[in-house]
Amino acid sequence: MPDDQSVEEKGQIPTNLRLLAVIEEVARAGVPVTPSTVNEELGLPKPTVHRLFATAEQQGFLQRDMDGRSYGPGPRLRQLALDTMTSERVRGLRLAVLRAVADKVGETCNLAIPDRDGMFYLDRVETHWPLRINLPIGSQVPFYCTASGKMHLSCLRSDYLDRMLNNITLRPMTERTITDPDALRAEVARAREAGFSTDNEEFMEGMAAIAVPVKDPRGRLLATLSVHAPIQRHDLKSLESHLGTLLDAAAELAQIASE
Repeated sequence: MPDDQSVEEKGQIPTNLRLLAVIEEVARAGVPVTPSTVNEELGLPKPTVHRLFATAEQQGFLQRDMDGRSYGPGPRLRQLALDTMTSERVRGLRLAVLRAVADKVGETCNLAIPDRDGMFYLDRVETHWPLRINLPIGSQVPFYCTASGKMHLSCLRSDYLDRMLNNITLRPMTERTITDPDALRAEVARAREAGFSTDNEEFMEGMAAIAVPVKDPRGRLLATLSVHAPIQRHDLKSLESHLGTLLDAAAELAQIASE
């Protein structure tokens, strides 16, 4: 019988690895997927794959999407990914990159990852200035009115973006918050074309921010790298002058994540 690690043919996955294979395929897809879609890659018996999905959902590794048929990462899988990304070796390398950006720009630098209901602040390096915006590690901010959130939205498939915008409330956080879905779609399209996104006092009065994507080797969003600052020190034009620094750092972070 072939060694477990060398088995790659459809349907030939060892029994003790089948649940992991299902979870891996859901995570790899990057969007909610049905058991049938996943099984196109795995080739398992139909009752088996449905049983594995039910087990993974029951244990919190997968979670049903809004349509009731598709599945995405559940809370335990998201926590597993977070624990992996915050391991001491990886985090030390990551913080060194963030620190270099913060020193060069002179403002707080953040790394955020998409969670189910918003962007989760995974890491940050604070500015040395006494006047700063307090968004500590572990904070969750909305998708629709933050630079990091809009960067995430710009990386979604059009159909999934539409589903998301149809099911979230665009609550005004400030007078500048975009609350019209069509205007937000246009803003997201601009971010997709430009390769970076901005927040012009949309989430918090007196704060401007810029974000760039950190992508995996397949071009999918892993995280966002951003800097934010009080507008007394930086407006959007000033922050955009540091775009090259952010893009270089994002490429370095992507390399760290793939090693």
